[in-house]
Amino acid sequence: MGLFSHSWPHLVLFSLVAVIFTMGLLGNAILLFLVHIDSRLHTPMYFLLSHLSLLDVGFPLVTIPKMAADFLQGEGSISFGGCAAQMFFLMLMGVSEGVLLALMSYDRYVAVCHPLHYPVLMRRQVCLLVVGTSWLSGVLVASIQTSITLHFPYCASHTVDHFFCELPALLKLSCADTSAYELSLSISGVLILLLPLSLITTSYSHVLRAVLRMHSAEARHKAFTTCSSHITVVGLFYGAAVFMYMVPGTYHSPQQDNVVSLFYSLVTPTLNPLIYSLRNREVRMALVKVLGRTGFRSKRCS
Repeated sequence: MGLFSHSWPHLVLFSLVAVIFTMGLLGNAILLFLVHIDSRLHTPMYFLLSHLSLLDVGFPLVTIPKMAADFLQGEGSISFGGCAAQMFFLMLMGVSEGVLLALMSYDRYVAVCHPLHYPVLMRRQVCLLVVGTSWLSGVLVASIQTSITLHFPYCASHTVDHFFCELPALLKLSCADTSAYELSLSISGVLILLLPLSLITTSYSHVLRAVLRMHSAEARHKAFTTCSSHITVVGLFYGAAVFMYMVPGTYHSPQQDNVVSLFYSLVTPTLNPLIYSLRNREVRMALVKVLGRTGFRSKRCS
């Protein structure tokens, strides 16, 4: 069904979405570039953050270009295979990001509560294991959920009341009884969301106690700034995910689903690099260094 009509207010909203989409891609691409070229950012935290940026590049790319093309062409259609691919990659990105954010909280817990053991507890093999776990979790959940969803018969309406193929919107079109599957989805959604959230809560309760016991105001400020950035990102991502997958569908309308889906598939990936870059001194210094180097080269050339 898409998200916008061709009325003047919706044209303005479409332009705003296009600007946010472009800003998100640029922000995450710049963060990936800085982590790659600046040796001071070659740490476990920024290695994990680079994979978060990679997921945040993929999230909007799965939905926004297709939505924009449909809007500009004045039609809204997608093949069955395209719909399946969209659903699979969205679920892959979503689950992977949820698991990665949870495991990033463990990184902050080790950094603040066990700083002397940090190089051992977060060595390269552990970082690779963390990243591999998050991506594999996404692939596994997306493969199972997509294959089950596509096995239902869709012999009724083929009109998806959404701007992309998302699992809850598709299940409403099935002419079979999906109540048992929807119940299992709610249970698995609780597990997929609550298990990472419990790890995040446990990690940050220990972090908070450790920060409050610090004697150095500078160390306390640095720890609080780094951790508050992560908590902000976690709140944005999990807030939208809980609404979509833990609150039963009868309690929210398709219009609310559209707004929340747009938030977690576009707005949150755009805000993430801004939150980390504005609040983290190391990222700001790396950006200033690159801009200074670029300015120096342009002066030399002229």
